[in-house]
Amino acid sequence: MKIAIVCFQVIFFQVLFIFLPNTIQASQNDYVVVLHGIARSAESMDNLSEYIEGHGYKVLNVSYPSTEHSLQKLVEKVRKQIIQFNQDKNRKLHFVTYSMGGILARGLLNHYRPENLGRVVMLAPPNLGSEAADFWKDNWLYQKIYGPAGQQLTTDQSKVEKFLGKVNYELGIIAGDRSIDPLHSFIIPGRDDGKVSISKTMIEGMKDHVIIHSTHTFIMNNSEAQRLAISFILNGKF
Repeated sequence: MKIAIVCFQVIFFQVLFIFLPNTIQASQNDYVVVLHGIARSAESMDNLSEYIEGHGYKVLNVSYPSTEHSLQKLVEKVRKQIIQFNQDKNRKLHFVTYSMGGILARGLLNHYRPENLGRVVMLAPPNLGSEAADFWKDNWLYQKIYGPAGQQLTTDQSKVEKFLGKVNYELGIIAGDRSIDPLHSFIIPGRDDGKVSISKTMIEGMKDHVIIHSTHTFIMNNSEAQRLAISFILNGKF
């Protein structure tokens, strides 16, 4: 009887190891910084942050005044919070970003790359700018709502290219191909998520890129996007 119980326990833990490898690997408690997009808030990233925490990571869901300053000033504000959070350099520091949050991460990593940098996941990033921003950039209401950073999200990247630098870290990008914004989808050439074309999410140096059926607005709450984000943090691929 005892032998049977022992055998059952051995088999049980072998099966557990096979089917729950992510949970076991993530028990190291690496850090993850979560960055929201323009005109959004940290609360918009709560669902994603909780999902990441559920996989054993310590999460900093950064709040920053996205519509009040330029990308350069926003990076400085975000950096201060990350310095306070990133205390244990023996832990990897990963980034999971949404929309403009990915652009902030690029500026941050170009100028203040942490020594314990892990992997970076971007959800729907306008890495090469957005045609929607091109269309609205001279509109006074757009300028009022989206502020200085909104003017830097156009497809003309000449003024921010040096600031953002090159991608020389492990980067995975998740793009959406669904839209609830017919006006912007009409403006944007090719496949898009209602705000950014899929082609503009890509950037030289990225390690992996995947397209899912999601809109720009809600991609951070998409279960497939969340699963893929964890997969890239763990394995460096989707």
